[in-house]
Amino acid sequence: WTAALPLDCKDDAGSPSRCASISQEKLLDRVIQHAELIYRVSEESCTLFEEMFVPYSMRAFKNQGGNACVTKPFTIPSSKSELQQISDKWLLHSVLMMVQSWIEPLVYLQTTLDRYDDAPDTLLNRTKWVSDKLVSLEQGVVVLIRKMLDEGMLAPSVYEPGVVQYDVQPEMLESVLRDYNLLSCFKKDAHKMETFLKLLKCRQTDKLGCTLF
Repeated sequence: WTAALPLDCKDDAGSPSRCASISQEKLLDRVIQHAELIYRVSEESCTLFEEMFVPYSMRAFKNQGGNACVTKPFTIPSSKSELQQISDKWLLHSVLMMVQSWIEPLVYLQTTLDRYDDAPDTLLNRTKWVSDKLVSLEQGVVVLIRKMLDEGMLAPSVYEPGVVQYDVQPEMLESVLRDYNLLSCFKKDAHKMETFLKLLKCRQTDKLGCTLF
């Protein structure tokens, strides 16, 4: 899961000029590939976490109660009919909203997983990999929006630690379920990111055949 084409848009000066020099079509292909890999690795991470830490009797409780996904407040299409009705602009901005809303929670997740006594390196490494790739995906989507929508004012978000407050030391089971919910929610949103981008690609090449999304 490390074989993706590079999507590091920023040059040594911090400007996203590397992606700006790539054609729109190739950039969209790279962004889709990154989204595919992020979803695949998030799925593997969620399964690994579930098998290692979540009692079978508790697995039905994910995404219930107060454990709302971080993107719930946003107006993001969730049904096929909604997807077909929204514009390319809203597809791209929905992806960007999801990407940016998950950057900080994934940094938090790395911190909390480090407190687990027996968290395997595989899980820690995959979480770190996804977190890093999400920042690269954000850079690519921002440049894609500039290219496709001619919106030059957008800039990638700047991560500032501590903006979102979490409990310092929750009870272990509570912490496990919260992290499980976080991973499960991210997996769902990662799948949405991939789907939205593939629909966008389909609209660029075959508008009549895009009703399957």
